[in-house]
Amino acid sequence: MAPWAGVELSALNPLRALWLALTAAFLLTLVLQLVPAGLVPGCALFQDLIRYGKTKREGPSRSAACRVFDVPKRYFSHFYIISVLWNGFLLWHLTQSLFLGVPFPYWLHGLLRILGAAQFQGSELALSAFLVLVFLWLHSLRRLFECFYVSVFSNAVIHVVQYCFGLVYYVLIGLTVLSQVPMDGRNVYVIGKNLLMQARWFHILGMMMFIWSSVHQYKCHVILGNLRKNKAGVVIHCNHRIPFGDWFEYVSSPNYLAELMIYISMAVTFGFHNLTWWLVVTYVFFSQALSALLSHKFYKSKFVSYPKHRKAFLPFLF
Repeated sequence: MAPWAGVELSALNPLRALWLALTAAFLLTLVLQLVPAGLVPGCALFQDLIRYGKTKREGPSRSAACRVFDVPKRYFSHFYIISVLWNGFLLWHLTQSLFLGVPFPYWLHGLLRILGAAQFQGSELALSAFLVLVFLWLHSLRRLFECFYVSVFSNAVIHVVQYCFGLVYYVLIGLTVLSQVPMDGRNVYVIGKNLLMQARWFHILGMMMFIWSSVHQYKCHVILGNLRKNKAGVVIHCNHRIPFGDWFEYVSSPNYLAELMIYISMAVTFGFHNLTWWLVVTYVFFSQALSALLSHKFYKSKFVSYPKHRKAFLPFLF
């Protein structure tokens, strides 16, 4: 049986509708940032909501009312704390279900049904969802480590709306993965004794892509962190400098590019055909492209000697 047999690709369930809406919102926002200045009326609140860290305007254009809603950018670590705990919780229950036949808690099962969990018989997606949830948990654990021991945060800020969105995002993304596991009528998931029999070439490819992308993202964050440290690893300043090395030779924000590649690796692990996850990937593409574009503009405006061959997000293209 083909791995997508029984999947109702045309159904726009709540999760797909949500990811589609987020994709459309960030696509529109990206397009507005690409429009030449002056053609579209400016909005201070809109700019305040889409910018964070070094790209957030700290000049006179930011009113005192806007600053009331500032949250330290170092609170990024809270996103990954939530993700490690919540998605670890989901991974634990999925493992229990796959290998021991333990049903999900009633409330979680009901929530997945509401969100549009797979409603057909079959076990083809069980291994894919298990691996993707493992990837998501490992990714969050690494990013949490980087927040504490690699990144050097300045006094930069994010909007409280961005902060709340980040917290909700990592809860939602875990539920999205879990909703791809087919549920049967007995509220019992696939027993893990046959799980390895589901292994396919795309699982191996997805795993290799995940490791490759994660390694490059880690390298990029180390490069950024080291710009504010001396050779002994001691933080000496919080100024911005031009980063060099690894994917920085091609784009201004390779960490955002690596984030996209990590999510694409998960799409590959799902076997290329999972519509819900491709909507997630599309959202990640436009959200990361927006952040990369704003960072690229910041670097070009701040440094006269900034490498002219570098693109914002996609090597040689954008």
